[in-house]
Amino acid sequence: MAEKLHIRDIITNIRPGKSDNEASRHAKRAIKRAAKPFSFSEIVFFAALVFLFLPLFVLVLYSFNASKGMGWTGFSFVWYEQLFFGSRDLWRAFWNSILIALTSAGSATVLGTLGAIGVQWYRFKLRGYVQAVSFLPMILPEIIIGVSLAMFFAGVKIPLGLFTIFIAHTTFNLPFVFLMVMARLDEFDFSIIEAAQDLGASERQTLFKVTVPICMPGIVSGFLTAVTISLEDFVITYFVAGPGSTTLPLYIYSAIRYGVSPVINALSVVMILGTVLLTYLLRNFLKYIAAK
Repeated sequence: MAEKLHIRDIITNIRPGKSDNEASRHAKRAIKRAAKPFSFSEIVFFAALVFLFLPLFVLVLYSFNASKGMGWTGFSFVWYEQLFFGSRDLWRAFWNSILIALTSAGSATVLGTLGAIGVQWYRFKLRGYVQAVSFLPMILPEIIIGVSLAMFFAGVKIPLGLFTIFIAHTTFNLPFVFLMVMARLDEFDFSIIEAAQDLGASERQTLFKVTVPICMPGIVSGFLTAVTISLEDFVITYFVAGPGSTTLPLYIYSAIRYGVSPVINALSVVMILGTVLLTYLLRNFLKYIAAK
C-alpha cells in the first residue's frame, strides 16, 4: 500500500513535458502491476513450464513405483535394479546409440566446420549451390531422407547395420553444424586473418591457430546439437538399421508396443541426471571458449 501511495505522489508531482509524460506512463504501469498479483504473460509462462515439466515429474515418480501398472503401490528401487543388472539388450542398444552419436557428430563437425570456412573464405561459381544443397537434409522430412538412404544403400549393395546408421546420421547432422559455424563466421573480424598473414603465418597455420579457435563456440555448439539429434532420432534410423544394430529409440519403440515398462522410466531418469550433470560440467568450459 505504501508503494502505491509513493507512486501516486510521483505522478502528481510530475511537470508536463515529453519526458514527464513518459515517466507518468511508466508510473501508471507500475501501479497496474502492483494491483495485479500475476500478469497474463506470467500466467502463460508458468503454464508452459507445467506443461513441459509435469510429464518428466510423472516419469520420475513412477520409476520408483513398486508395481508395473499406473496405480501407486509403494516406493521401490526394483526397476533400477532390473535396469542395471537385468537389461543386457537395453544397454547394448544404449551403447550403440552413444557410439553412433559421438562418431557421427564428430564427423559432421569436422566436415561442417571445414565446409563453412571454405564457403565463407572462398568465392567460386557453385558457392550458392553448395549452400543450398547443404541445408536440404534439414528441410526435407525425415521419412524422405530415410527412404532415399535405404534405397541408396540397397543400390550400392551396402548391408544395413551400424555403418549405414553412421552415414545417415552424419548426413542429417551436417547442416546443423554448418549453420552454427556459419553464424559464428558472420561475426568474424577478417582483419585478424590479414594480421596473421602479415606476420608470416601460412594458410594452414592461420586455419588451426586463428580461425578454428575463434570459431570454437560455434563448433562445440554444433557438435553438442548433433549428438542430441543423433541420440533421439528414430525415423531415419528405422529405415537404415539392420540386424544387430538396434539403437535406443528402436529398442524403446519395440518395448512400448507391449506396454510401457518401468525400466524405461528408470533409464530415462538416469539419462536426465546424466544430461544435467554434463551440462553443469560443460557450462564453465563453454563460457571460457565463448569469451576468448
